[in-house]
Amino acid sequence: MVEAIIKKTAKKVLTPEEKAELQAQAEAMTAELVEKSQKALAEFSTFTQEQVDKIVAAMALAGSENSLRLAHAAHDETGRGVVEDKDTKNRFASESVYNAIKFDKTVGVISEDKIQGKVELAAPLGVLAGIVPTTNPTSTTIFKAMLTAKTRNTIIFAFHPQAQKSSALSAKIVYDAAVKAGAPKNFIQWIEKPSIYGTTALIQNRGIASILATGGPAMVNASLKSGNPSMGVGAGNGAIYLDATVDTDRAVSDLLLSKRFDNGMICATENSAVIQAPIYDEVLQKLQDQGAYLVPKKDYKKIADYVFKPNAEGFGVAGPVAGMSGQWIAEQAGVKIPEGKDVLLFELDQKNIGEALSSEKLSPLLSIYKVEKRDEAIETVQALLNYQGAGHNAAIQIGSQDDPFIKEYADAIGVSRILVNQPDSIGGIGDIYTDAMRPSLTLGTGSWGKNSLSHNLSTYDLLNIKTVARRRNRPQWIRLPKEVYYEENAITYLQELPAVKRAFIVADPGMVQFGFVGKVLSQLELRQEQVETSIYGSVNPDPTLSQAVDIARQMAAFKPDTVILLGGGSALDAGKIGRFLYEYSTRHEGILGDEEAIKDLFMELQQKFMDIRKRIVKFYHARLTQMVAIPTTSGTGSEVTPFAVITDDQTHVKYPLADYELTPEVAIVDPEFVMTVPKRTVAFSGLDALSHAFESYVSVMSSEFTRPWALQAIKLIFENLTTSYQYDSKQPTKEGQNARTKMHYASTLAGMSFANAFLGINHSLAHKTGGEFGLPHGLAIAIAMPHVIKFNAVTGNVKRTPYPRYETYTAQKDYADIARYLGLKGNTDAELVDALIAAVKNLAKSVEVDQTLTGNGVKKADLERNIDQLTDLVYNDQCTPGNPRQPSLEEIKQLLMDQL
Repeated sequence: MVEAIIKKTAKKVLTPEEKAELQAQAEAMTAELVEKSQKALAEFSTFTQEQVDKIVAAMALAGSENSLRLAHAAHDETGRGVVEDKDTKNRFASESVYNAIKFDKTVGVISEDKIQGKVELAAPLGVLAGIVPTTNPTSTTIFKAMLTAKTRNTIIFAFHPQAQKSSALSAKIVYDAAVKAGAPKNFIQWIEKPSIYGTTALIQNRGIASILATGGPAMVNASLKSGNPSMGVGAGNGAIYLDATVDTDRAVSDLLLSKRFDNGMICATENSAVIQAPIYDEVLQKLQDQGAYLVPKKDYKKIADYVFKPNAEGFGVAGPVAGMSGQWIAEQAGVKIPEGKDVLLFELDQKNIGEALSSEKLSPLLSIYKVEKRDEAIETVQALLNYQGAGHNAAIQIGSQDDPFIKEYADAIGVSRILVNQPDSIGGIGDIYTDAMRPSLTLGTGSWGKNSLSHNLSTYDLLNIKTVARRRNRPQWIRLPKEVYYEENAITYLQELPAVKRAFIVADPGMVQFGFVGKVLSQLELRQEQVETSIYGSVNPDPTLSQAVDIARQMAAFKPDTVILLGGGSALDAGKIGRFLYEYSTRHEGILGDEEAIKDLFMELQQKFMDIRKRIVKFYHARLTQMVAIPTTSGTGSEVTPFAVITDDQTHVKYPLADYELTPEVAIVDPEFVMTVPKRTVAFSGLDALSHAFESYVSVMSSEFTRPWALQAIKLIFENLTTSYQYDSKQPTKEGQNARTKMHYASTLAGMSFANAFLGINHSLAHKTGGEFGLPHGLAIAIAMPHVIKFNAVTGNVKRTPYPRYETYTAQKDYADIARYLGLKGNTDAELVDALIAAVKNLAKSVEVDQTLTGNGVKKADLERNIDQLTDLVYNDQCTPGNPRQPSLEEIKQLLMDQL
């Protein structure tokens, strides 16, 4: 693909007559598209807000469901950027944009002020022309299509020739979803065979109401001069100032995260870093320590000559360069750089701003300038913007977000967005690192950039706005059952549980056979008023969706007010999903008898998300039942978590569902229920609980509130798992009973931690290998555990998972802190991590667990045959976003192979 981009083919010189004929054909083609679009517009203009919102929700979900597929498609076609980052952009375009616009009033009366006597009404602009670039083909298409639908406009796309297939696939996916949800036919269309004649005819057609122009300067300028209104953007050449007061670790981490994101193709990415002298050497060294490469000055010209070509604005990026890696660019320029280095650094003099290397780069290249004082920093940043990128964005990394200099800096710089303490590439598009700007993939530059927008394009009116965007950490949360009862005989609380008249019990056959269900029934019988009961006692290991439906159907017949879940993780998970489906069915009559509808609902519920509070699909709040969970194994922690794992009947893939509606209202952690658990279950469930504690401790969402739970759980597991495993209920000992009790508490503590800090790729890997090869969940967890710890516990050039409150990569230190808490020995963090991995292996060995796939019956050939599918499934797992290190698809493949 790269070679195809580079290859120059001789173009036939057309005669004036031939050009005229091509232009006439293009005008006829676009006129037909516009006519169809206008008919769709007339129909769309009659839609209600409710109809519009249903359509947009369907489009958002379709974009999210196909995010990784489209990321692959864009990368395969263009050869540019990073698949995983394109997936993030696609999810951003679907999820973040949808959540920003979903409550916007865009139909009819949108506001009314009776005192002033003012009523505002919304009406569509008309037929839009959508220009889509090769840098963000799929995400920009999703974004513009959703905004079009939300405002009842129609759109005709002109895609970049190098990204025609992937762009058209994106448009088709969201269009099909929209039409299925009731949208007018042809409200989204696109030019099938891209050409400059077709794009020109489209933007100049008199039937076009406005142009959404995202692309290179030539296309944006052509749109502005087309004779039609155009909402275009300007060139990005953003600069960031690193103040002497800054946290250099965070600033360096943010800067590298931003430059590496999709190989620097987002227009808001930092192109130059202006660094105050007192921290200059420190920052430069830390950049190099974490994978950046300071290019020798003798090689500057080679790289500059290859990367840049002279143009009307000074210099522009050569066609093949945008979105390519630093290693590739250096190699093409004839410069050898060390392996593992990716971001290329150039020390420049501000006196020479206007030279090639001071231009917009669209790649992992970064110019660096040293300044003595803050005033000099302002002058340098503004000089860079005056040369290229006027109005687009500038940034600052500074110690305090309340420092008055931020406002002074913002007031002095002529840009539409000033980004404070955040990675610019992700910060500039809004939502993820700041709530101060709307999520968008079209960033206006205002009058500074000769642009009609001064903000992030969204559904609101055009205004010339300056926005100061401070980095923010959204408030974290702690959500648990309203009551957690523990210690021996805690089950007696069932005698006091309020509002119980009809209780539905979900359990596995062992709970019935060995009398545990009877213990629950005996407590209910002691209540003053008689309680009617119904029992579903046949939950299978690794429950499937069809079994959850069976549970829901029995609930629907019985109509309980209380649901009691009794058993291990399988019973608790199946009961959670069954109860949800029952509640859902009371608002969707007939759904429990419609297998296709159930399947569609399930596919929505299992969607991956970046923020649980902003997920596209919401779980209904339970209105009819309260849920009580009584665990009888010490592993899942499901009694206190918003998680439930369910298996697809056809594919056998395990999907972890996550929503706080799945958190029980009451948890009863009674150690009496685990005294007879088989040894094999003790081993697997104990190692599962250990993974919960490990992963939640190092998660990007961990906090001062969740980590103490995780640490205590880890300590209890290391101290008690072996003894608990060796305990024989037929020859009981006080030591063994105490170990079983402590393990039961450890499981719940770990659950409390990961319920609020979430998990990571240890569970993502185990969900998929367990489902594919029929491995018990705890075993699959144990096999992956040492490899995941080793993968996460690294330093240097690490791609961390973007999350605002996770400011610098700390996984190695976090694991080392766990080792210290356990009293393990080591002189450095790296040595402590090694000691922790060794301790994990010894613990697994003490409970007779083989931590290899081959040792548990998995053949190498079977893994290799399914490796690509498993890799994508792991990447798409809901647990992956919580992992501190964002894994690439290739790294996931290696992690899977390492487990053999």
